[in-house]
Amino acid sequence: MSLGNATRSEFTKQFTTVGWWVTGVILVAYLLMFAAGLGAAVGASASGSLPGGQPIPLPADQVAPWIYSLAASSGYALPLLFGTLMVTSEFRHKLIVPTLLANPRRGVVLSSKLIVGVVMGAIYGVVAIASTIAGGAGMLAVFGQQTALDSADTWALAGRVVLALILWTLVGIGVGSVIRNQVAAIVVVLAFTQFVEPVIRMAGMFVEQLQAPLQYLPGAASDILVGHSLLAIAGDAGASSDTPAWWVGALVLAGYAVLLTAIGTVTTWRRDID
Repeated sequence: MSLGNATRSEFTKQFTTVGWWVTGVILVAYLLMFAAGLGAAVGASASGSLPGGQPIPLPADQVAPWIYSLAASSGYALPLLFGTLMVTSEFRHKLIVPTLLANPRRGVVLSSKLIVGVVMGAIYGVVAIASTIAGGAGMLAVFGQQTALDSADTWALAGRVVLALILWTLVGIGVGSVIRNQVAAIVVVLAFTQFVEPVIRMAGMFVEQLQAPLQYLPGAASDILVGHSLLAIAGDAGASSDTPAWWVGALVLAGYAVLLTAIGTVTTWRRDID
């Protein structure tokens, strides 16, 4: 089977199940509520509508982009999980057997997943940034604060968010290729993204020698790519004056995807199927 046919088959496989749109609905609901809540809190505080409220330590023209960056800094786990499940579901439900019978060229099968992962990551990226802007800009406008929607920098940030979620989806495919047990893969993804890396980065805020190397963790690289993050507002390394350029963050995140996929290629994708 050619790569084109394998890719069409993979698209069919993804779009005939509920996983892709359930992931999208959760992503929209989560980011819409989060951005709207944060936008309302920031807007009310800055406008004086919130008694005792304190403005966040950012220039006024940076508040809106910071809120919009939630699409990547808080929404990346879902595309990452989706990419992981693209691989692990094949093994858990034994779908890999008919897949390889139809196309025994395993490199082609994996390549088709990466192509579909790029498209799905782009879809989730557009959905994520649209939801975040809708919720965040809407509430900022209610309180008379700048939305920065007339700034080219805001739309450049939106493009970087889409790129970040594409890369996170590819990282997920790499994770699923290395850890094909679905339960184990989900646990590892959630533990690392929601606990391990955030704790390490928070600890790094208090140890100057760790700040530079910690910028190359996956989540930190994603924040560098996008240009803003929740941790940056607390003063982590992502906010320092020597922060690498956005393309460095993109290369680091892409490097994780390539490394994990390469490891999976020489391990999981070469093993005999149970």
